[in-house]
Amino acid sequence: MDPLDMRLDGNAAAGLLMDIFGHEMTADVTICGACRAENPIGRLHVYAHGMGTVMRCPNCGTMQMKVAQIRGRYFVEARGVRTLRVSR
Repeated sequence: MDPLDMRLDGNAAAGLLMDIFGHEMTADVTICGACRAENPIGRLHVYAHGMGTVMRCPNCGTMQMKVAQIRGRYFVEARGVRTLRVSR
């Protein structure tokens, strides 16, 4: 299967992020650590499968966040996010 066939937009991660952070985050903005592009989370490219969820920069493809759920716990890596701008 072509990886592009599995790609979703960032809105597909809305429920997952709501479970973790407790508020709607698709309008919140990430600044990519690689290319410095600013994008709302809703524009990120999302790949969700059995191993977890990966969110990538739509400009350069750098992995911004990975989320896995194991035995009721969430593990979040956001190594590719330079800044996360959250509005409340």
